[in-house]
Parts: sequence; structure tokens; C-alpha cells
Amino acid sequence: MTVLAIDSVENVLAPGQTIAGLDLGTKTIGLAVSDRGLSFANPRPVIRRTKFTIDAQTLLAALTAENTGAVVIGLPVNMDGSEGPRVQATRAFVRNMEKLTDLPFVYWDERLSTVAAERVLIGMDVSRQKRAERIDSAAAAFILQGALDRLNSLRQQEDQE
Repeated sequence: MTVLAIDSVENVLAPGQTIAGLDLGTKTIGLAVSDRGLSFANPRPVIRRTKFTIDAQTLLAALTAENTGAVVIGLPVNMDGSEGPRVQATRAFVRNMEKLTDLPFVYWDERLSTVAAERVLIGMDVSRQKRAERIDSAAAAFILQGALDRLNSLRQQEDQE
């Protein structure tokens, strides 16, 4: 497995493969998956974290079921751009996953993704309890949608050249 830049992702995907988005929390892993056209991010149920080996098996099973060819993982950099302990934990998670899968990972700046996801859920009048259950997958969908939008923008630039 390798860590790729977003502009290299489409080169590694087989036809019909999807891209997954992850929002790595301390208690849950938010998961979202693209459609086969790589246009829309769709939230999936969160994965409750227990132990890394169990979490990794559950995640890999979900990624296999979704025919995933690459994973975009939110990188929780601080608002000033510095990297704190959560960034280190995310990078460690990817290093540990590297031993278990050949899927490439893409780091994606996730600043404000959880805030944006919560605003959308509030706007949809989702109760506080249900928001707590859905926030990580909604944040994963925001992370993935940002990456998909960037891919589409790159495609348009190539078409114009």
C-alpha cells in the first residue's frame, strides 16, 4: 500500500471501483463510499472502535464489500496548519493498515468537516442523540466529497487542455 496524492488516485482504480472516505475518531470510524462514477459520497454506518485488529478486519470487510480501490482519510490538522497528536494517531493508523492491505490511502485536510456535517444534520432537524450516532459518517462523507470534487475538477482541467 502507498500513500498517494489525490491527483494520482484515478490511475490506480480499476473500472467500477469506488473510493472510501474515513473520519477516524477515538471511539468510532466514520465511513463513506463513493458511487461508481466517483461523483457522490454516501455515508455508511460507523464502525465502533474496540481494538485495532478487530477494527481493521471490520473496515477491510466493509471496503471489500463496497469494491473500494482507494481510501481518503481525514487528516485532522489544527486550524493554524500545525500537526498535533490526532494527526500522529491518524498517520500511525495508516502505517498499521499498510501491513494488512494493498489499498492506497490519500490524506485529506479535514478542518471543519465535523462542524459542517453537524450543521447539515441540525438543518435536517436530526435529534441530538441521532446526530451523535451519525456525525462521524457524515463527516467522512464531507471529507470524501471534497476529494471527489477535486478529482472532478482535475478531470475538467484535463478535458480543457
